[in-house]
Amino acid sequence: MAKTIFHAAGKRGHANHGWLDAHHSFSFANWYDPAKVHFGMLRVLNDDIVEGGKGFGKHPHDNMEIITIILDGALEHKDSMGHTESIMPNEVQVMSAGTGVVHSEYNHNPDKKVNLLQTWIFPKVKNVKPRYDQKVFPQEERINKLQALVSPIDNEDEGLKIHQDAWIYRTTLERGKIITHTLHSQNHGAYIFVIDGKVTVGEQVLNKRDALGISETDSFDIIASEQSDVVIFEVPMS
Repeated sequence: MAKTIFHAAGKRGHANHGWLDAHHSFSFANWYDPAKVHFGMLRVLNDDIVEGGKGFGKHPHDNMEIITIILDGALEHKDSMGHTESIMPNEVQVMSAGTGVVHSEYNHNPDKKVNLLQTWIFPKVKNVKPRYDQKVFPQEERINKLQALVSPIDNEDEGLKIHQDAWIYRTTLERGKIITHTLHSQNHGAYIFVIDGKVTVGEQVLNKRDALGISETDSFDIIASEQSDVVIFEVPMS
């Protein structure tokens, strides 16, 4: 029997700073919920909206795998490794912070907000040399199938590489379609986050921005009640 935990969209942490409207799936900054500290190696899932002309100033990270998925708008990234890149919709950025990196993220468009998902995954090795990568993942290549956005650095699967036995998939499911995901290990779980639409996983119905953690199972089905945009984080549970 699979073990599940349901996280309703409306029960996420919320902080509106004016320039930043943030929803936190897991405890972050000033919001703390002892029942929502992490899901396995998935530590942070922030759903951020950044106002035009605003952004995150320079700040440091270390020993964390940081993945940014742009849903709408464009975000400029600058870091201490010398990268200055704009991240657009359907693009994903990974940054292995390792021994330490400083970066900033900024919305230079004064007339359009940026909506992004930022994920932090605990690495399996610490103090690696910091690294950066970015790639476009075309929407048409994930219709009714799983598109690998992220995969382990020592694995030949598609996707940008991170220092953890973790995968991130995205799919656009048409109404009535079913997709099955088989986990890579018995020690893994999956955190299923609905960007948009309505799906069912097991007995649980998930609407826009709802999430379901599932573990202690070999596989699961996602059934779309309407056209849906879904992201799956497969991570070690320990």
